[in-house]
Amino acid sequence: MAKNLVLTIVGHQGYIRHDDEKQYALQNDILFGAISQTYLPLVNMFHRLENDGIDFKLALVLSPSLCSLLDDDLIKSQYINWLEKRISFGEAEVARLASDNELLKNAQSCLAKAKKDLADFTQVYSQNLIKEFAYFAGKGNLELLATCGTYAFLPHFGDMTEILNAQVEVGLYSHRHYFGMNPEGFYLPFMGYTPGIEQVLRSYGFKYTIVDIRSMLFSETLPENGIFSPVRCNLDNTTSLSKSSLALFCQDSDTPEDIVGENGFSSNPVYKNQGKDAAYELPFQSLVDSGLIDDGMPRIPSYFRYWNNSENGAYNEDDAVIQAHKDALTFFEAKKAKLDAAEECLGEKPASLLCVIDAKNIGQDWAEGCIWLESLIRETSASDIKLSGAAALIGNIFSLQKITPYPGAAQGNSYGEDLLDSSNDWMIRYTRKMSERMVDLSDRFPNETGLKVRLLNLGARELMLAESGEWSKMIHDGDFPEYAAKRFKESIKAFMIVFDALGSNTVSTEWLTKLEKEHLIFPWMNFRMFSPKK
Repeated sequence: MAKNLVLTIVGHQGYIRHDDEKQYALQNDILFGAISQTYLPLVNMFHRLENDGIDFKLALVLSPSLCSLLDDDLIKSQYINWLEKRISFGEAEVARLASDNELLKNAQSCLAKAKKDLADFTQVYSQNLIKEFAYFAGKGNLELLATCGTYAFLPHFGDMTEILNAQVEVGLYSHRHYFGMNPEGFYLPFMGYTPGIEQVLRSYGFKYTIVDIRSMLFSETLPENGIFSPVRCNLDNTTSLSKSSLALFCQDSDTPEDIVGENGFSSNPVYKNQGKDAAYELPFQSLVDSGLIDDGMPRIPSYFRYWNNSENGAYNEDDAVIQAHKDALTFFEAKKAKLDAAEECLGEKPASLLCVIDAKNIGQDWAEGCIWLESLIRETSASDIKLSGAAALIGNIFSLQKITPYPGAAQGNSYGEDLLDSSNDWMIRYTRKMSERMVDLSDRFPNETGLKVRLLNLGARELMLAESGEWSKMIHDGDFPEYAAKRFKESIKAFMIVFDALGSNTVSTEWLTKLEKEHLIFPWMNFRMFSPKK
């Protein structure tokens, strides 16, 4: 019997874009840190595996907002400037730590990484990481999944079919725009399943999606093969046979805990302490003198981190690499044991295990995460377990067991409670009212041209930005909550100006042009995506 391991990496960033690097240094740093710690290392890893002749297979989600930022010339130039400042800071650090052999070695390693990141980004990859991901997708090493336009939590709009359609359609169009291919899988943001989304996904040609374990196991019909085989949604209420064939895969619930749980791999004392940064240990003036920041700016991370997870212990890179290899073997053996046990139960039927890994865990939360992932891939390539994408495991979809999934999510306590609690519940009434009005506007002005079309497209874009689940999550997590609330309110205000302008038939072209240049996401936006389907 075939045994398959599906490793699915989910990459997403909220749409945070500002040309004022001084005022928004901390907010811009969210993406730049992700590029250096996750996305560049992933691309480098893919090339190493390719050069070594290892035919790997991974599933990957790159959200439209992340792709838009990676493809943005302003972001690219800011990232280069960001790296140059860290190189300048690193040179000052190497001089400062000349007499401290332990910390000097770590400072030199961090400086070498910053220099390599700059060379890789500008010279090796020509500032185009999306092209690299598309290359490996074209080779068959990556199975790219689409996701919502702005990573909206779909259960909040489960009764608004037009909003579900628009989020899915924008996500699909975005995927085609950046990767030039039609994806077979669709990743529900936060794995938020709501009844009816399966019909929307099938209508746009998607073959499968991934749900949380509770959505699968709490269904009225218990899956015969548990989480080790795909199933399909029970859509007997539809008249079209093609719409009754969305496959569902269930994530392995242990994987997040294995990696970043309380006793997960990333907490090992030997690994780098990602919470202790040299920029927060040094006098403020030294940061200014080294060129890391300018006067009047807040402290920002330097990514020069010299300590491990033990109390005040110096980081030893060699020890951390050895431990990452051990942890990869531990993870592999645990998943192999699950698949071996499933093999005994399923007999001749193939068994699969799908592991969802947040891209933040591969580099940002866990500095050695990419080393661990590469070691895992190499370990799997020499075993009887095959790395696979989900699409190849579906087979004859009509032979799969039919179930009715239970509403749920892989967020909060499995129902996305943290995306709608006392800290952020004030947001939902605005997004839902905006959504109702956008649907109404698209129905009232279907044939408009010229300035009104620009207004309607801007309104659609601002609505989608407001619907992003990132803002409510940031507020709940206390991660720049004031900024998240401000960005959300800006989108609400912009939409209301659009709505009033269309009602009064007046518009400020200067204001319209300014906002169009400020938010470059979805330049191809068509407000008619929100029209009721007839």
